Amino acid sequence: MRIALAALAALSLAGAARAEVVGRSGGGFKVRNVAEVPVRADRAYAALGEVGRWWSSGHTYSGSAVNLTLPLQPGACFCETLPGGGVAHGRVVLAWPAQGMLRIETALGPLQEEGVSGALTFVIRAKGRGVEVVQTYAVGGGRPDLAEALAAPVDQVLREQLQRYARYLETGRPE
Repeated sequence: MRIALAALAALSLAGAARAEVVGRSGGGFKVRNVAEVPVRADRAYAALGEVGRWWSSGHTYSGSAVNLTLPLQPGACFCETLPGGGVAHGRVVLAWPAQGMLRIETALGPLQEEGVSGALTFVIRAKGRGVEVVQTYAVGGGRPDLAEALAAPVDQVLREQLQRYARYLETGRPE
């Protein structure tokens, strides 16, 4: 991704999503973000597959989120088309719409070159007049200082994506 680690560290966003680093250990970490959205669960789940409409273009290799695809089926590629090529950001390992669950095996952004494993999970549950979307990202297998160096910046970037997803669901636009 075109984002440098310095840009990740500098990113700070306020918004409706609640965020936290829920665990750190040596070469791994886990982050958790939560958003509440006034839509039906089936709509919230379907919108995960519309990633090119809500993901931030600033967090892509191509500079344009419209190049992202995420079919909601096991084995599908969370991919990005590039001029003359592409990048596989991850692979869907769990797609369970009836339970509101989607899990992608992925090492996002700068983590891809670190050789780590990651699991990005979305759980959608009915809450009040809408849904609660819980996004977790567990990363393991990295260098000893990985958690200290990257947990907070990765959490901020994922929080931004969840906020954009929530705004997209509410208004049809992620901005």
